[in-house]
Amino acid sequence: MKLIHCADIHLNSSLSTHLDGEKRKQRRTEILHTFLRMVDYAAEQSVDGILIAGDLFDTKKVDRTTGDAVLSAIIGHPEILFFYLRGNHDADGFLQSLDKIPDNLKLFGDTWRSYAWEEDGATIVITGAESSVRNVQTLYTSLRLDPKHINLVMLHGQETPYASGSRQDAEQIPLALLQNKGIDYLALGHIHTYKREQLDARGIYVYPGCLEGRGFDECGVHGFCLLDIDAAHHKMQDTFVPFASRRLWEASVDVSGCAVGKDVLDAVRETLQEMQVQSADLVQVCLTGSLPAGVEVDAELLAMQLAQSYFYVKVVNRTMPEIDYASYSYDTSLKGEFVRLVQAQTGLSEEKKAKIIQTGILALAGEAFV
Repeated sequence: MKLIHCADIHLNSSLSTHLDGEKRKQRRTEILHTFLRMVDYAAEQSVDGILIAGDLFDTKKVDRTTGDAVLSAIIGHPEILFFYLRGNHDADGFLQSLDKIPDNLKLFGDTWRSYAWEEDGATIVITGAESSVRNVQTLYTSLRLDPKHINLVMLHGQETPYASGSRQDAEQIPLALLQNKGIDYLALGHIHTYKREQLDARGIYVYPGCLEGRGFDECGVHGFCLLDIDAAHHKMQDTFVPFASRRLWEASVDVSGCAVGKDVLDAVRETLQEMQVQSADLVQVCLTGSLPAGVEVDAELLAMQLAQSYFYVKVVNRTMPEIDYASYSYDTSLKGEFVRLVQAQTGLSEEKKAKIIQTGILALAGEAFV
């Protein structure tokens, strides 16, 4: 038996933090398309079921185009069972819009619900529940599994070692309360990066991460987990499958020693090539190091130049001005007095002092500054 474990697709995400206009629209469409591609992949690989461990959607209201596409994918593949457990971003909007729940769409509620079938003389059981403030106090102690079965459990939330005892922590999953329950595979959602750890001597817990990164807090490789269950021998093999159409990167580039803007641009391009950033990718470049006081970096221009080579580029300038403070120690000019005054300020960080001095020296010299 083959299963796919995915989570945190976040369809209908606004994507307004970084993107705008056509690229935002394109990226939203790509995330939906990746989900549909995953379903097609499941059909091609003869996958029996897809476990969606929460946050299929990003908003409570699902637009018709997205809802229809998801419904068509489910109905169009009656040979695949879709196990949909809602997360903290999901709401009833999608389900309420359906005239009839498709036979191959399996849902969960605020009490444990199980789906079981026989294969090669063994019983495979998928059990799940949606945690909330109403059930958090009793949910984990009420879980009952037959250890003779192959047990997969679905939940959505943040892993924690132990229960906090607070109703406000409904999104937390206390792993200690799930140990020694007979779980073979704990299919989780909520964390947007892939993570696979041992739950206890018998089972593992896995976050597949999101299908597509949406912001620069979601850099790296994204995809889903493919499970191959050998029911006859009670064995399970899980494999992470990279599947995103684009990758997000963060690149830190030390531009110390660059004398002009072209040097900075060349340094960034060299770093991105070494990292093997692809033209289809999104990248945030963080400039570090120190530059001579007269050298300025136009982050917007730099991003525009790099955007010719990549889908999206954001440039963050964190360089420090390179200032020889000692040369001003005995300087009787207005510049010297200004530098000494700033240096004497105990309430400012060295970075802040350097920025103020850079701005002041450029202003006193009658030059442009940013």
